[in-house]
Amino acid sequence: MTTDDVLAGVGPRLRRIRREREVTLAALSETTGISVSTLSRLESGLRKPSLELLLPIAQAHQVPLDELVGAPPVGDPRVRARKPIVRGGRTHWPLTRQPGGLQAYKVLEPQRKLEPDPRSHEGYEWLYVLSGKLRLVLGEHDVLLQAGEAAEFDTRVPHWFGSTGEGPVEFLSLFGPQGERMHVRARHAPRGQGD
Repeated sequence: MTTDDVLAGVGPRLRRIRREREVTLAALSETTGISVSTLSRLESGLRKPSLELLLPIAQAHQVPLDELVGAPPVGDPRVRARKPIVRGGRTHWPLTRQPGGLQAYKVLEPQRKLEPDPRSHEGYEWLYVLSGKLRLVLGEHDVLLQAGEAAEFDTRVPHWFGSTGEGPVEFLSLFGPQGERMHVRARHAPRGQGD
């Protein structure tokens, strides 16, 4: 990965981090002292990122500078734990580093009984329940997913998912914003192995 590749990814990463925290450009401008137009140009890639711009943004979001820059890992394939994002009472742990494309999250939905409010948007999502029970409302379907079960769907279909109200639920979410589909590939073991 070249320096130009790393710098090209900064803008989309800044936008994603800001939106995950549900912060407006105006609010970020107020916190950092950087003008809204400069922040907008940074996010769109029209302004080259510099240390004096990135440091206050990293401090405002309370993230390490290398997370904003997307510095390539040096020989270590592990994804380092990042500060979880809490949105609407649900806690998300980002599991991917790269902006755009497929994004992976570990999600904890607390025990609560909410009335489904199906929404639709561009993309494709895959859910896998680790523990608890997850209620999924998808179009006219209302299904219950238990630990070890998965669902895959086009997010243009009105959908909602959450706790059944009987306890918390922990699940993995893979989301492709441009409709990328998730594919699980498995290799067959030779006869006599893996039986």
